[in-house]
Order: sequence, then structure tokens, then C-alpha cells
Amino acid sequence: MKIKRLALLASGNGTNVQQVTEYFQSNPDSGIVVDCIIYNRKEAYVATRAEKLGVEAFYMNKDDFFGGNRVVDLLRQRQIDYVILAGFLLLIPPSLLKAYPGHIVNIHPALLPKYGGKGMYGNYVHEAVVAACEKETGITIHLVDEEFDHGRVLFQASCSVEPADTAEDVANKVHLLEKEHYPRVIHQFIEGKL
Repeated sequence: MKIKRLALLASGNGTNVQQVTEYFQSNPDSGIVVDCIIYNRKEAYVATRAEKLGVEAFYMNKDDFFGGNRVVDLLRQRQIDYVILAGFLLLIPPSLLKAYPGHIVNIHPALLPKYGGKGMYGNYVHEAVVAACEKETGITIHLVDEEFDHGRVLFQASCSVEPADTAEDVANKVHLLEKEHYPRVIHQFIEGKL
């Protein structure tokens, strides 16, 4: 069985990076490994997480993504099969989409198509959900295309939003859904079960 190699892309804290990495590290029979982590903000805590997880991490700035083939070259050199976004805030450049068609997966902290698009990430999403008095929110795991928070939906899970909930309460509920579902859905997708 050929090992499937994942590259995780992140911009910030890296909680999803940790959950996905730990899931595959504790499931060695899956034939899937997290090969590397690429992050685009120098001060991102995800670099520290990568070190603790024993996974090689690479800092790449916006020019590395959009100004040439540096990112794609690195992915090819490391024989990456799938690119997994885990709190990555840049739009994916055409060169990367072309190199990995149908092999780039993202998670969004809302039930798309609601609360998606440029600038809609993290707490901005949860604040908008609360401000709109939504009764539910959740997560959407989807394939990536040339638009923010667009592409074929692979999986959605929802949670209730109570009238008294703050954006922080909503964030906590959504984080639990991410932890429960993202690694498993990635696994199922790679196995061709979605």
C-alpha cells in the first residue's frame, strides 16, 4: 500500500493542525501521514505545535504562494498527495489548484453557503452568527476552488445556538465539532468513501 502524504496549511494557532496530526499519528494503519506543515505568518503558534508534534514546518510568505512555484515545488519534492487547510487564511493560488485538483480540503466554521467569503474566518464568523440570531451553526468541510469558502461540500455538522450564547460560546461548540469530525472526514475522503 502506497503511503498517502498530507501537507497541512495554517496561518495561526494550529488547533486543527494538532488534531489532524495526532489522529493520523495514532492511526498508523490508515496508510496516511502528515508529512509537513506550511504556515504563512512568521509569528504563528502553529510552528511551535509542529515542533512538539515532530512534524517538519516551513514558513512561506504570500510571495512564495503567488510569486512563483516555491510552494508547489516543495509539495512535489516531498511527494505530497493531499493539501489540507487548517486555519489557512490566504486564497489558494491558481498554481496550487492546478497542481492538486480535487485534492485540497478546507474546513469552515459555519454552515456554508452562509457566513463564508473573504474576511469571514474565526471569531468574525461566530460574531456574525450571533448578531443574526441564528438558531444553529456548525462546520462545513469542502473541496477548495478559486473562490473563498466555495467548492464541493464533503460534510456538514451542526450545533444549536442558544439566545444567550456569546460568540465565544459558539466558538467552543464549533471547535468540538471540528475536533470530532475533521480528521475522520479527511480519512474517509482519502479512502474514497465520500
